[in-house]
Amino acid sequence: MGLDVDWQHGEDHMRAQHQITVLQANEALADPDALLFDPDPKSTSGRSARLIGYSPTASAVLVIILVRREDRPGSWWGASGWRANSTDRRTYADGSQRHE
Repeated sequence: MGLDVDWQHGEDHMRAQHQITVLQANEALADPDALLFDPDPKSTSGRSARLIGYSPTASAVLVIILVRREDRPGSWWGASGWRANSTDRRTYADGSQRHE
C-alpha cells in the first residue's frame, strides 16, 4: 500500500500491550491485499484509520491503527496494532477475494 508511517509514538505501546513489532506492522501495511478504512469506523474521534493486513512474520492478520499527521500531509503516525479477531479476519478474507 506504500504508506509513510512513523512509529515513534506507538512502537512501545504496541509491543508491550499486543506483542506486535514494527516489522510485523509494516508487513501488514505492505500487504497488497490490505484493506484501509479511513476514517476508522470504530474510532470515537474520527481522526484515525484502520488497516487490516497480513504479516508473514507474525503468521497472522493484523489490525493497524494509524493517525493522520498534520505536520506532513500524506503521512501517518503508527498508533497501535494487534492480531485481528474473527470479525476482522473475515473482513480481510472477504476483501482480498474481491481483489482476485
